[in-house]
Amino acid sequence: MHVVRHATDLAPFRGGILVPTMGALHAGHAALIKQASSHESAREGVVVSIFVNPAQFNDPRDFEKYPKTWDADLALCEQCGATCIFAPEVGDIYPPGVLQAPLILPNVARGKGLEDHYRPGHFDGVYRVVKRLFDLVQPRTAVFGEKDWQQLQLVRAMVTRERFGIDIIGAPTVRETDGLAASSRNKLLSAEARERALGLSRAIEAARPCHNVAHAERAAWRLMVAHGVSPEYAAVRDGATLGPVQSRDTARVLVAGMVAGTRLIDNGTWA
Repeated sequence: MHVVRHATDLAPFRGGILVPTMGALHAGHAALIKQASSHESAREGVVVSIFVNPAQFNDPRDFEKYPKTWDADLALCEQCGATCIFAPEVGDIYPPGVLQAPLILPNVARGKGLEDHYRPGHFDGVYRVVKRLFDLVQPRTAVFGEKDWQQLQLVRAMVTRERFGIDIIGAPTVRETDGLAASSRNKLLSAEARERALGLSRAIEAARPCHNVAHAERAAWRLMVAHGVSPEYAAVRDGATLGPVQSRDTARVLVAGMVAGTRLIDNGTWA
């Protein structure tokens, strides 16, 4: 497995498959890398990028406390079939002037009252870093986890807008046996807080039997509160546009909240 710091050394792996990450890898990332390794694009290389993107943190304190587990990350990548780790410096991703360039985000990331509202600037940073990674790595395929459902829809919209011609694969959320979605932020939870965090996945379950959007959203909200989660939103939206539900079959339940100072998100199908 190769560790690459500069884009000029990526040439042997271009045209392969990319798994973008911010490190602090866990079982969810392992599943993404394994899925990438089994894809036909893996013949040209499986590139895992590790870059903690400062542009997508609206709270500097959140950026500073983000877990960093470099040695464990390398071991996991090798075990799961990665052929290249791309670990660029901030200056490689954001040369002078890049962050100042004007950007109007696709509709899916604006005015939805979800992550776009509660994490102002977050999607701007996601768009910029993923576009830059695609420019540098030049993959044929890229894999993103469905746990960050809103991010996945933004990336799909970006690929269409920028005409990248990259196949975007959404990989199912990996969960612990009790239902908690795998997340790098879980490492910040105490045992008591982790138990409370189950309120997010159980809120999604509580919404499913409901027959209309308003009832589903209320059920999810109440379940989070009952578990000791401080909710930010509990929304049922169209899975592709994140706007009003068009069909129950394609709708998504999206939840976010604070647990003992740690912000967590989750989502799942409504049907």
